[in-house]
Amino acid sequence: MNLRPTLLALALASAAAPALAAPYAPPAILVGETFKEGGQWLPAATTPPAADAPWWEMFGDPVLNDLQARLAAANPTLAASAARYAEAAAILKRARSSFSPTVDIGGSVERNRLSAGRPQASSAARYDDTAVGASLSYELDLFGRIRNQTRQADFLRQAAGHDVAAVRLALQAQLVSSYFELRGLDARSELLRVTVDAYQRAFDLTSTRKEGGLASGVEVAQAQTQLSSALAEVEAVAARRAEAEHAVAILVGEIPAAFSLVPIGLQTDAPAAPVTLPSLVLERRPDIQAAERRIAAANAAIGVAKAAWFPSITLGGALGFQASHGELFSAPNRYWALGPLSAAAVLFDGGRRRAGVRISQAQYDEAAADYRRTVLAAFGEVEDDLALARRMSAQIAHQRAATDAAQRAENLALERYRDGAADYLEVVTAQTASLVAQRNLIELQTRRLILASDLVRAQGGLAPVADRAP
Repeated sequence: MNLRPTLLALALASAAAPALAAPYAPPAILVGETFKEGGQWLPAATTPPAADAPWWEMFGDPVLNDLQARLAAANPTLAASAARYAEAAAILKRARSSFSPTVDIGGSVERNRLSAGRPQASSAARYDDTAVGASLSYELDLFGRIRNQTRQADFLRQAAGHDVAAVRLALQAQLVSSYFELRGLDARSELLRVTVDAYQRAFDLTSTRKEGGLASGVEVAQAQTQLSSALAEVEAVAARRAEAEHAVAILVGEIPAAFSLVPIGLQTDAPAAPVTLPSLVLERRPDIQAAERRIAAANAAIGVAKAAWFPSITLGGALGFQASHGELFSAPNRYWALGPLSAAAVLFDGGRRRAGVRISQAQYDEAAADYRRTVLAAFGEVEDDLALARRMSAQIAHQRAATDAAQRAENLALERYRDGAADYLEVVTAQTASLVAQRNLIELQTRRLILASDLVRAQGGLAPVADRAP
């Protein structure tokens, strides 16, 4: 019997059967042509850079570039995300295997003795039974259960690929943030070193003047307070720098005890991060893409739940050789069977299938709401960063002017104190204001570097990738 036409007809019927899931289209999101906080000072870039561009190279820092390469190679969080993608890909492969028949092969050898007391027999008998054969089982996907399971697994695999990209981008931005925080603390350490030297000279001057009867013990105590406070801040900044260095070490997958970065301060100014269109943010942000793929997976799951209302139809078959004597692999000892063609359907389940469909629909609604939340959060992050960046340059300019004025005031106060025209309280006030102004300037410069990195992250990097994978 030729089974090929029968199997072909059944396969065509399975492929042409309805899938039960509603046609899927990505949710429509209304976005503006430009960002509200972008203003006219930053034109939108309508042509994205090359895919997977190393965006952190815009800072021109070779140490940072090396750290990013080490993060990509050894970060455990990124490795775990890549493993989850590999798992999703394997699940998809397992789901696709249901489109193929299951073929089992086996054999058996038996030695039997028949009783002499069996009916219509006068003596015992012995015989052998040898069998070798294969069996086939194939589920006909007439109602789309397997197809929708496969689609669901594929959409979840794509979502896992976007998750890897989202984790990678977040870690890259976190590394930039930790790195520049460390460099800002290096700059503060250098400022404090200079400040401590200046305060030490002021304390020595005050002590000398007291010995000459030109200063009081109160002024010496004020000078000592300034010096000791600066030394205490040195220790606090050193502790914060150690924490930032440890954070960088963990990000690049190294033990903090075996990792160190030479202090070099802030060696670069923040570049102008490219700003894209709101519509491209939907394409670039991997978390948005992952959320959208999960909606598609939830839609396919509805089809799987609906298929439970219809019978499961399975085709079986067998082919092999069986003999008790003689040559096993001969034409007379061959056997085959087509069937059974079985169908099984649930008549009553207490509402389980109906509840399953409702669960799938609720999960779809949840995924759609989560997608909208992710989009709104993404646009909010971009608008926040643009609002800060839009005013950061002017803020730094004003702070630099305040720093220059505070340093001039400090120098004038010291000169007036040496000349006896002012008491030491005026010097203390001027020194404190100068230190605070310089510290604020360093913090603003550090924040601007971190902000440039976060603006890139908020826009999803520098290039869209359709189906992100490790």
